[in-house]
Amino acid sequence: MQMPRRFGWIAALLLIGALLAACGQAPAAAPTTAPAALVPVRLQLKWVPQAQFAGYYAALDQGFYAEEGLDVTILPGGPDIVPEQVVAAGQAEFGINWMASLLATREQGVPLINIAQVFTRAGMRQLSWKDSNITSPADLKGRKVAVWFGGNEYNLLATLSKYNLNKDTDLTLVQQPFDMNLLLNREVDSAAAMTYNELYQVLSAGHTIEELNILDYNAEGTAMPEDGIFVTEDWLNADPQNKDIAARFLRASFKGWAYCRDNPESCVEIVLKQDSGGVMTKEAQTWQMDEINKLIWGDPIDPNTKIGYLEPSLFKFAADTALQFGGIKQPADESAYTHEIWEMATK
Repeated sequence: MQMPRRFGWIAALLLIGALLAACGQAPAAAPTTAPAALVPVRLQLKWVPQAQFAGYYAALDQGFYAEEGLDVTILPGGPDIVPEQVVAAGQAEFGINWMASLLATREQGVPLINIAQVFTRAGMRQLSWKDSNITSPADLKGRKVAVWFGGNEYNLLATLSKYNLNKDTDLTLVQQPFDMNLLLNREVDSAAAMTYNELYQVLSAGHTIEELNILDYNAEGTAMPEDGIFVTEDWLNADPQNKDIAARFLRASFKGWAYCRDNPESCVEIVLKQDSGGVMTKEAQTWQMDEINKLIWGDPIDPNTKIGYLEPSLFKFAADTALQFGGIKQPADESAYTHEIWEMATK
């Protein structure tokens, strides 16, 4: 009698199993693929850890860099650290700083290139006391005006030029330290402040917004680009893989900033974990996180903002302003930035 077909298959399988057992063998395991090693890269910050850089810390904390195959080390900045020098020396692949500083460094022969402009709005303001009656840049005439130098003064200089004020004869410019004591002690009539930092210092000293007049360089159309991401052209072009690495870095960083837009409280906690010296407060970092989100996503927040895209008109203004006020001696051209990596990261 013919064995049913299904019992024939069973018999065959039993026979194969017996033969393998007799030979002391087991069925071969399915091949496995070892996970690819993460690519190590470094990011040099412009300043010490704070919510100004929360998106990068969030991308690290939430695993967004790892998802892109990157092992990112975030290097803190400080008053003695120049990100352009660190990146130019090959001690970091990526750096963060203002456009004016990048242009000045490029003119010295260092081939830096902006690959993303994270802050779409400037956070720098000029503060004065309400009773000083400085309600317009024109009112700075005859006043003592404090500002940071080293490339941070261009917003103010461009605004003075707009109002036909001579920086040398129409007012007195004062070198401002990295605090607000000159204004708090009324040693100057006006002082520079970042919305996310020094403005909070004034308020935390017991003052209110209602006591202040605030000149907004964005509203004046004289704001320079802040907090852009740059690399060296040499590194970018040294290996075909580096452009892909840069694009993956931007994609994960943008994802980190979107996370901070949607989860600001979580990002404040992530930043506070970087406070090895115990100098941060939750209140200050919460204020800073809210203000930073406005600089990236707008006020009110617009999730459709093209984060990281450098508008050509903004670059032209920055280049023209830096040339006009001596930041650079020769006109800067569009080779100082590229949209190629941004496009790779966002396509």
